[in-house]
Amino acid sequence: MQPAAASIISTIAPARFRGYRWRICALLFAAISINYVDRAVLSVLAPDLQRIIGWNEIQYSNIVNAFQAAYAIGLLLAGGFMDGVGTRLGYSISIGVWSAATIATAFARTVLGFGIARCVLGLGESGGFPAAIKTVAEWFPKKERALATGLFNCGTNVGAIIAPLAVPWLSIRYGWQSSFIVLGAASALWIVPWLAIYRHPAQHPRVSPAELAYIQADPPDPESKVPWLYLMRYRQTWAFVIGKFMTDPIWWFIMFWLPKFLNTQYGVTMGKIGWPIVVVYTMATVGSIFGGWLPAQFFKEGWTANRARKTSMLIAAIAITPVMLAATVTGMWTATLLIGLATACHQAWSANIFTMPSDLFPKKAVGSVTGIGGFGGAVGGILMSTYSGVVLQRTGSYFPLFLVSGCVYLIALGIIQLLVPRLEPARWELA
Repeated sequence: MQPAAASIISTIAPARFRGYRWRICALLFAAISINYVDRAVLSVLAPDLQRIIGWNEIQYSNIVNAFQAAYAIGLLLAGGFMDGVGTRLGYSISIGVWSAATIATAFARTVLGFGIARCVLGLGESGGFPAAIKTVAEWFPKKERALATGLFNCGTNVGAIIAPLAVPWLSIRYGWQSSFIVLGAASALWIVPWLAIYRHPAQHPRVSPAELAYIQADPPDPESKVPWLYLMRYRQTWAFVIGKFMTDPIWWFIMFWLPKFLNTQYGVTMGKIGWPIVVVYTMATVGSIFGGWLPAQFFKEGWTANRARKTSMLIAAIAITPVMLAATVTGMWTATLLIGLATACHQAWSANIFTMPSDLFPKKAVGSVTGIGGFGGAVGGILMSTYSGVVLQRTGSYFPLFLVSGCVYLIALGIIQLLVPRLEPARWELA
């Protein structure tokens, strides 16, 4: 075992995860995994469906945009919805909607039909991350939030790994429709343990007084309701939104176009596409955990939150730059490893940027700020997918897309630094 890996494992030891809050984190991990399985089914099937249904690159980008537009609009509402009704009920409704939409996709036969199904999927999935981030803010003290976020965010990678393994198996044996039906129906089962287990920590009978005191060790936050438009007054909100707007699209691009890239560039068929994608998202899983672990080590050295978070983000931003070469290398596995490094860096970045709302705002506003940032990321994703469709339809080259992917993180971090030179909580004036 390498020394770095041993250090991480020894830091994240079983004793560290004592307490009921880690069971809640495990449920969040399962939910995000499900989210990404349902989200990734279409991208795995895209090379074959493009031939079966007959859509071109721009039409495929329009289908992707239908999801992202609904996701963006939903995020404007989802954060406030979660703040209002609570994560127990809100998350249940969210996953119920997206599971039904996944099943409905099996009955689409036209570009419009796929677009409608993906639109509903986007509305349902828009509640996922605001609910998860709000749950972490309720169940974890600030010093553990980056780690908890990094752990549940691993679900994005696990879901993206499950999809390319399960979808080809189901589709080759039972037809492409079976992938949507089986995986969508399986997703809805998560609601049962969530409703059975989840309560606010102060109301949960399985939370000990000592653990509750630990969870509530940070100073209490005001409990007033927060209109999301009010949040736009704060430069802290804009730092988070711009960071998401610029960097989320790279994750979307890799998720929705990676199977097509491998098929177009290297002739990888659906039956063989699973392992390259598994490698990419396994690397992303390591990046997600590392991104939560690294600032915790900086905290142990006495670093401030500002220095620890931004140094972690800078390391990720620099390490992602080699992905610019992904479209120019000759070997499939070389390209796969470059893209895997990029996804790992993105997840390390995400584990830190996702903590910004809980670092900068009171708990009551966390869901709304996360939703607004997610909206910014989805809008950026729409622009990136539109750009991708046009570039690929006109040139067939992935080079401009990977060039953008390698540059934006450093630019985004520079803008964040200008807006919030120090990660200081917003001067909250709402009574």
